[in-house]
Amino acid sequence: EFILAELERKLRGKFRFSDRDVHSLLRFLKRHSRSVDPAAVPASACRDPEDGPILGTAVAGEADLLITGDQDLLILGDYQGIPIRRPAEFWHLVDR
Repeated sequence: EFILAELERKLRGKFRFSDRDVHSLLRFLKRHSRSVDPAAVPASACRDPEDGPILGTAVAGEADLLITGDQDLLILGDYQGIPIRRPAEFWHLVDR
């Protein structure tokens, strides 16, 4: 839920997505994902402690990959074996 709320906030604010597009994307993600309670993450795990729930969700959800544009997360490279990559890197991997 934390990640969906963060995504909604960024799409509306930073990227100025329409309400319709935000609603459609969130509905799609809710249908094709599962919700987990974030694992505990030490505040020292990332230079921005507010990103802890994102790392904790990736760990609890046994994510294969964390895709983000957040520099505080990208600088880690990976967290507990979960690679952290930019969206463009993800699309490059998928395109292969």
